Amino acid sequence: MERLLVLKLDAQDCEAEARLNGIPLARVNSARPTAIVPVHEYTLAGTNRLELVLWPRASNAPEQPVEPPLPLVANGRAAAHARILLPRVGNVVEEASARTLGQLDWALPAGQAYEAPLTLSADVTLPVSFPRWRWMDAPLAAVTPVLLQQALAFVQRLATDLAAGETDSFIAAARLRTEELAVAYQRQPADETQRLREHMLALHAAKSLVWEPLVIEGFALRSLAGGRLLECLDASGLAALRTLPDELGQTLSFPLRLTSVEGKLYVLR
Repeated sequence: MERLLVLKLDAQDCEAEARLNGIPLARVNSARPTAIVPVHEYTLAGTNRLELVLWPRASNAPEQPVEPPLPLVANGRAAAHARILLPRVGNVVEEASARTLGQLDWALPAGQAYEAPLTLSADVTLPVSFPRWRWMDAPLAAVTPVLLQQALAFVQRLATDLAAGETDSFIAAARLRTEELAVAYQRQPADETQRLREHMLALHAAKSLVWEPLVIEGFALRSLAGGRLLECLDASGLAALRTLPDELGQTLSFPLRLTSVEGKLYVLR
């Protein structure tokens, strides 16, 4: 692979989130002003929708009411930029040395009023020839109490098995995602499966898989891609499958984006 399609998000004096085809891929703020993520597995052949959200809200549980827009006044310093770039593998990811395939920019003069969250969007044509990813045709799913309980049990089982050093259920649950990621980055699915298993076993051996407790009151499903994917989150909007902080305060997160097909859950991203 000579080139790697990436999303680069920058923000100054504000918080911003970048989405591609309805899927949030990066969030930045003053403490972490830049993020770069590969995006092969989220792209469509032809037209793609790029979005830049200023002051995005945390992902709250579906039953919580939507808060009204927040009136703000620009300070003249806040700015955000989202770029889809095509750099050569091994090169520094920056606009000067990569082909820019799409972009969104935001900045307002001091004193101008606006409401947050504020979303900008643009259609971007990408020269990709990936197969059609499964999540694009996943059935639409409404978040119901039954589905929420099923998803919670699904994540709890994965956490219990991984904490015991049993990787088979996680490998099986993530099989479709692993296969498609291998295709997206020109790797072999069997190699990626083995790499994933070895990684999880190494984390277990290092006693790194002590999970945050999960209860229904602190669990939510965030609808993505128009309802074709459901992201498992806790009450703070972070990945539900997440370890407790270690002695250095560091955690490990395992984002899970599911689809429900005929009553069964699959990890697609």
